[in-house]
Amino acid sequence: MVNYGVSLFKKKCYLCIVEFIIISSMKNVFYLFLLCFFTATVSVAQTKSIYKKTWIDFNKNGKMDVYEDPQAALNDRVEDLLSQMNLDEKTCQLATLYGSGRVLKDSLPTPLWKNEIWKDGIANIDEQANGLGSFGRRIAFPWAVSVDNRQTIQRWFVEQTRLGIPVDYTNEGIRGLCHYRATMMPAQCGQGSTWNRSLIAEIARVTAEEANALGYTNIYSPILDIAQDPRWGRVVESYGEDPFLAGELGLQQVKTLQANNLVSSPKHFAIYSVPVGGRDEGTRTDPHVAPREMRSLYLEPFRKAFVDGSALGVMSSYNDYDGIPVTGSPYFLTEILRNQFSFKGYVVSDSEAVEFIQTKHRVAETPVDAAAQAINAGLNVRTQFDDPKNFILPLRQAIAEGKVTLETIDSRVRDVLRVKFQIGLFDNPYKGDTKTVDKIVHNTEHQAVSLQAALQSFVLLKNAPSPHTLHPTPLLPLSKSLKKVAVIGPNADEVRNLTCRYGPSGAQIQTVYKGIKAYLPTADVQYSKGCEIIDKYFPESELYSIPLDADEQADIDAAVALAKNSEIAILVLGGNEKTVREEFSRTNLDLMGRQQQLLEAVYATGTPVVLLLIDGRAATINWAQKNIPAIVHGWFPGEFMGPAAAQVLWGDYNPGGKLAVTFPKSVGQIPFAFPFKPGSDTKGRVRVDGALYPFGYGLSYTTFEINELQLEKTSIRPDETVKVTVKVKNTGSRAGDEVVQLYVRDNVSSVTTYDKQLRGFERVSLQPNETKTITFTLTPQHLGLWNRDNHFVVEPGTFTVFVGNSSKDEAAKAEFVVQ
Repeated sequence: MVNYGVSLFKKKCYLCIVEFIIISSMKNVFYLFLLCFFTATVSVAQTKSIYKKTWIDFNKNGKMDVYEDPQAALNDRVEDLLSQMNLDEKTCQLATLYGSGRVLKDSLPTPLWKNEIWKDGIANIDEQANGLGSFGRRIAFPWAVSVDNRQTIQRWFVEQTRLGIPVDYTNEGIRGLCHYRATMMPAQCGQGSTWNRSLIAEIARVTAEEANALGYTNIYSPILDIAQDPRWGRVVESYGEDPFLAGELGLQQVKTLQANNLVSSPKHFAIYSVPVGGRDEGTRTDPHVAPREMRSLYLEPFRKAFVDGSALGVMSSYNDYDGIPVTGSPYFLTEILRNQFSFKGYVVSDSEAVEFIQTKHRVAETPVDAAAQAINAGLNVRTQFDDPKNFILPLRQAIAEGKVTLETIDSRVRDVLRVKFQIGLFDNPYKGDTKTVDKIVHNTEHQAVSLQAALQSFVLLKNAPSPHTLHPTPLLPLSKSLKKVAVIGPNADEVRNLTCRYGPSGAQIQTVYKGIKAYLPTADVQYSKGCEIIDKYFPESELYSIPLDADEQADIDAAVALAKNSEIAILVLGGNEKTVREEFSRTNLDLMGRQQQLLEAVYATGTPVVLLLIDGRAATINWAQKNIPAIVHGWFPGEFMGPAAAQVLWGDYNPGGKLAVTFPKSVGQIPFAFPFKPGSDTKGRVRVDGALYPFGYGLSYTTFEINELQLEKTSIRPDETVKVTVKVKNTGSRAGDEVVQLYVRDNVSSVTTYDKQLRGFERVSLQPNETKTITFTLTPQHLGLWNRDNHFVVEPGTFTVFVGNSSKDEAAKAEFVVQ
């Protein structure tokens, strides 16, 4: 138990006085000084008796209540606190207060907080002092300042509210912790392309250690939406298009965060990632997903997070399903989430999801009705970028009008309190450590994890000899004897637009150009931007040809001149925050702006070209696949993008990543994502067919052989498991990683099933001529389906197992029967 004294609080009071003197007009200074000094004096006198040796007197009554007793049973503590709460205090535990100069305008508590809605408490404070908002880095860095800020605010809630209920500090955590200069990881699309469970667990560990050091308690991660439409703006934040891959990787994130005493809050529940035509901006309605598809694909990653990972948080989505907003749907938030998935945590709304019940979906007439629908459906905490009273007051009115019962309110508050007790907020509300935080956040060991994640995320898409040389060997890896290297393209030296709002701000991204320059200190490495990511007419320029203006032509000419005078040209193209992020959906998947013209112009010089894509979505790079000898995809690799790219291109690291999404040849093929129903990927007479690159695809600088597939048994009962073993051998001359992938087909079933489904994968590292045996276990969950009666069952029949290195590779296969 922490030894709580009053000296720290005195310091905070004096800081409060100083802040008010600065921000107030001179005529009010004296009044504010007296008010603040009086509050401080009373508080110090009061807090002398609050902090005991082994417990805290949260309600300041001089005795240890059950909820204050660390030795009492969890449910007893919850019920005791709930029994002492009035309605105002209960409703305040059902809303979020946004911090960091967004809704919370004060950097520290003030006497005026006693007039705010949160005078009776609040459920959580989101993104407080993390480097975002109007205060920026001033209250986020040095990191001890950030910890101090949150502890001071927490102290106000403990000491200045009647029952002293601590707040839950929430924050984003999908690219590492969303905090100024925290360790930046690859985007989730890059993490997905690693196909490496243990690496995802390491990323989660780093995120957790930095969150704990800084004093955050609830992390909005992972994103478990599957990216079935590459036009969608948030494909960059998904582990991929396949529910098994997303579920397995997401499960590692959930389990690791919570093993470190944090709440993992996956998002966005549910069916969020397929807005009509991929248009996620103002659409947010009517995902065209059938009920069985919803269960098999879109809910499956969440099922794993809750059933297998026991995630204690979740964010409800703002879309509807079949005309009913998810955030107002008892079917999703109660029947599926709580009754079927056994969810025991609390649900927060995505921003504006509650308001959309009235304003977007128009199924509620007033904010009172919208609040009632959400709370009755199963929502616990409304989260939105405005004053929490805009929800709390309508909710109180809904209760007064009988639209929400007190029993329902108690149930929703009970969930919030239970989580707060579980993570220890009532035993030590003051998380984070000002003395050790500098040794933890962004330390060298955490940076090493980020670099390793970047390396493992690269996917080699093509590696052929250069058409401009007589050498028959593949262009990659490049020779370290190269003396003149051109690094060209709008993403080659970009930092600002490769920094995500959901990741660490102020990240020290090492660009591709600078990474290569440092990697080849004796070579002449020069840079030319060539063009911008998008042109000034974009996206209109995707509809018809618009001539280059003089400046654009000059930029391409400069890049061409550099390429002509170089031994190799590395073109770093793709997308960034200008083209792929939340609310940035596309109608075309070709290279944007003048990038295709730049690529063709540099290729025409005769200098060998490597195309390095840094992007967050699939691209229809058909011309490049036909003409460019070497293509590597970088998937927003994070702060060590440059060093990792150099190691991959020059062969110090052999790329082993695999695509977590299908690359279509044309946007006209969409929807076109794995897994496919029978016949959905067949040839056509008057249309483009087939994938440019299939799901699970990725090359290496070495070669592998997968064979000797064996089944533990060829006949099982529906409730039994079956082990599958297979051997993988490195048949080349370099060490490298292979991702062994297992797919299953239910050959005859009562309902139409997918042609094959991913049911196992393992990333293995092999030395030349080394062989390893991989063992997979197929369970009833892997073999089941939702039958005609909407029951999940394993049906009798024959199943085919395929093992290979992509969804198209069938290096080995076998059959077994379910009796």
